[in-house]
This record gives sequence, structure tokens and C-alpha cells, in this order.
Amino acid sequence: MMLGFGSDNHSAIHPELMQAIQKCNVEHAPSYGTDEQTELANSAFKKLFGPQTKTYFVFNGTACNVLALKSMMKTHESVLCSTVSHLNMDECGAPEFFAGKLLTLPHTHGKISLETLKSALIRKGDQHYSQPRVVSLTQPTELGTCYSLAEIKAIVDWAHSENLFVHIDGARLANAVHYLKTTFKEMTTDLGVDIVSFGGTKNGLMMGEAILVLNPNLANDLKYIRKQAAQLPSKTRFIAAQFNTYLSTELYKKISAHSCDKAERLHSKLKDISGVELTAPRQSNAVFVKIPQPWIKILRENFFFYVWDETTFECRLMTTWDTTENQIDAFTDLVQSLALK
Repeated sequence: MMLGFGSDNHSAIHPELMQAIQKCNVEHAPSYGTDEQTELANSAFKKLFGPQTKTYFVFNGTACNVLALKSMMKTHESVLCSTVSHLNMDECGAPEFFAGKLLTLPHTHGKISLETLKSALIRKGDQHYSQPRVVSLTQPTELGTCYSLAEIKAIVDWAHSENLFVHIDGARLANAVHYLKTTFKEMTTDLGVDIVSFGGTKNGLMMGEAILVLNPNLANDLKYIRKQAAQLPSKTRFIAAQFNTYLSTELYKKISAHSCDKAERLHSKLKDISGVELTAPRQSNAVFVKIPQPWIKILRENFFFYVWDETTFECRLMTTWDTTENQIDAFTDLVQSLALK
């Protein structure tokens, strides 16, 4: 595949994380999470999210989201989430198959407002209606925007007052930390968030995600739920070693800064080109832009990216830990040349 802006899933494994895997591949170690690397990774998460944090490693993001939700819900209960959330658009019905009903809500640039959430409880207590139990926020959102700490705090306080839990889908959580100039703990634990899906694969890891249980009352059943769902890795150390390196060496700061800074460069250069229209604020490693249809085919012959909306020709451009300035400049130079024709 040509280099491009398709997805942070497309990038290679970060060399330091590949090295972490290789270091584990020289001896035997206990299985199913009883090894030294898993203990080190657990400690790294506790250092960054708080000592109460319970960590459960899984293979992929869909499992991370679904099992996190299942640990909080009964079968007649539901999740309040955005219409554009990964839960709703890209998980093939897995949340509803394994956990419960999704009640999707309108958004502004991917973010659900507190007032919109409040309106979703109008049928609370109605036996004919799936009862809301979880609010799921994506941080950053599918449109690359970030909830502020104040917004998260207000939603958490309201949710808890209504006996709802709060889940954060944090596939790219480090990018939100970078943009908001905060810490993982300040953005989650300190605000009362109950559970986090913490991404690895989109952040330079080969594979692996982590369910972080911040509410100690939710930690009792997850190890059994994970096993039933065939998500308990035998050689957990190869996932854990990546997270340990990613967190304990602060590689997450380096990766998020690089990918977000390159997205800002891309956003800034596209802003001044006639004929293109930026459609969302740039707050993470995503740039959303409308590009004239005739240009898209020419651009995609040289750079891979996704057309997000085929009706408006809105495109999504993603930067990663290995995106270069030369790559960005070559892309924007080509866009500029098309604009001048």
C-alpha cells in the first residue's frame, strides 16, 4: 500500500515497541497475565490513571469496547452514544449482540451535548423501552474533536446523578491528552469516569488494547467476561510489553505530539487552498476536508485516504507517528496544483 493518510491503523509498528516485543521473545514466561511484563504494564497504568486502576488486556478495539460495556449492563439496558461513534458505525452490531441496545444521539462535530443526553431519559422507567445505563463518549471523537475537561465533568456528574455509568472510548486517548495539555488521570479518574477503552493499535503498537476499570465496583466480573469472550491472551506478555514501553518511557507523548503536530501542518496548508473546505476543528490527528470530486481520483492515485461522505465528498486525512513533513508537503502541493488548473 502506498503511503498516505488513510488511518493510523495503516502505519508500521513503532521501532521501540517492536523492540519491546523482541526483548520478550528470548525466554519462557508464565501465561495468561501472570508474567512480569503484565505486572509492569499494570503498574504503568496505575501510575498514570491512579492506584485503583484494574487493567484487562484484549486483542482488539471492538472487544475492548464491547466487554467494557458488558461489565456495566444487563440485557434490558442500553448505551447512550453518538450516531457517528465507532460503537454504532464500525462494530458490526457487536455491542448489541454482546452487551445491550445502542441509543444513538445527534452530535456537533462528533460531540454529544449534556442537554441532548438529558433528553434521552424521557422514557426512563418505561417497561417497553430499553433502559439507559451507560453514557459512552469517544475521546477524541470520530471527527477528531475533543471534549473539554469541563464538558466531561458535567456529563459524568449528571450521569452519576441518574445512576448511569460513563465509558470513554479512548482509541486515541493520548492525542486528546496532548491537545488538552492535561494528563490521563486528570481527564478520566479525577472526573469520575468509570471505565476506559485504552487504544494501542492506532498508536504504534502491533496489536492489543486495554480495558481500564477506574470504578472499583465494576472490576469483579470482567476477568470472567473476558474469558467467555475468547479475549484472554495466553502469551499476554507480548501485548503488555508494548504498553509498558509505550507508557513508562513516555513514548505516548512523543507519538501523540508528532501525529498531532503533523495534522496541524496539514490542516494549516489546506486552509489557504481555493476549492477545498475544512469541515471540522483540528483537535487531534484527523483532518476533515471537502475536496472537489474530480480531484479525489487524482489525489488517490498518489496518496491513499478515505472519502468519509460520498455525497458531499468530505474526506478524512489521518496522520500517524511516521507521517513526514515531505509527505504532507507533497500532498498539499498536488492539491494546490489542481486548484490552479
